[in-house]
Amino acid sequence: MAEGRIDPVTVATPAPIASRIASGLRRADRVVLATVAILLLLLPMSLAQFSESLYFTLESLLLISPFLAASVVIGAGAKATGADLQVAVMLQGRQVTAITLAAVFGAISPFCSCGVVPIVAALLAAGVPLAPVMAFWIASPIMDPEMFILTAAVLGLPFAIAKALAAIGMGLLAGFATWALARRGAFASPLLAGAGGCGSCCGTNSASTLPDPIVWTFWRQPERRAQFGDEARSVGFFLGKWLTLAFLIESLMIAWIPGETVATWLGGDAWWAIPAAVLVGVPAYLNGFAAIPTVAALIDMGMAQGAAMAFMVAGAVTSLPASMAVFAIARKPVFAWYLLMGLGGSLAAGVAWQLAN
Repeated sequence: MAEGRIDPVTVATPAPIASRIASGLRRADRVVLATVAILLLLLPMSLAQFSESLYFTLESLLLISPFLAASVVIGAGAKATGADLQVAVMLQGRQVTAITLAAVFGAISPFCSCGVVPIVAALLAAGVPLAPVMAFWIASPIMDPEMFILTAAVLGLPFAIAKALAAIGMGLLAGFATWALARRGAFASPLLAGAGGCGSCCGTNSASTLPDPIVWTFWRQPERRAQFGDEARSVGFFLGKWLTLAFLIESLMIAWIPGETVATWLGGDAWWAIPAAVLVGVPAYLNGFAAIPTVAALIDMGMAQGAAMAFMVAGAVTSLPASMAVFAIARKPVFAWYLLMGLGGSLAAGVAWQLAN
């Protein structure tokens, strides 16, 4: 090589490596990255806390693994059989019957706050009245079979049943209140222009075609078996990553957040504990599954039962991701009404559960 000449290979090598690392980080799952980042930051800060948090997280995952497995099977089975696409049929018919069915089905359907948005958009685009759709819309993200199982395992069966009843009650309240306003001319055109298909966070659902009949023996069809496998992997990874992060955060909360502080903020007999929990649930709610162990830790630290219920219900319906998804497809009056129904119903659910305890 001539004197003074720089080998281009030597100079160019670091740039592609850095680029590949940056590209890999962009493609990596943010929840997994957050979990790894917390552990890496914790390691030099306190080896003892690192070991304690890691042990706590692994032990918690082991204890909840049977319920997690049941959740994955239920979620994947609903997708493979086609049971998750039967919503439109159930929401047609007389308003009282449709609203009641929508609230009940919403509480047991396997849809999260974002996953329900494309279904809602498809139903409204197909001409289903807003009242039963709103009942389903409010009830669906609060509870589903997987969440019921995990909630019962971590927070107890009474709490899980109360949360399911809160989902149905809020759905009924939202549905009949919407119906009363709609009969007076409100919400004539609920969807934004061009929002008849998918929202910002979702899959694909056709509004113009009814779903195929449910196939309970899905394992006899290769494409449904493949769908079950794909969904099981997807649901398993989704639940696993969120629960891992949640248990890790729970371990740090137990170690670093004084119980008396939580009791002061959201516990005891303070009249503002439940309203505060409703408002805190909007920005602080991570995910329905991640919230379960987090709320369990807060209850152990002194969080009031009513505040815990209000936080979980309000977060499911009006968290920032859910609100953004609704805002993307609905006109402003419908969006505002959705928030009002979610926050008001959450406050009522929290007060009712507090009185029951």
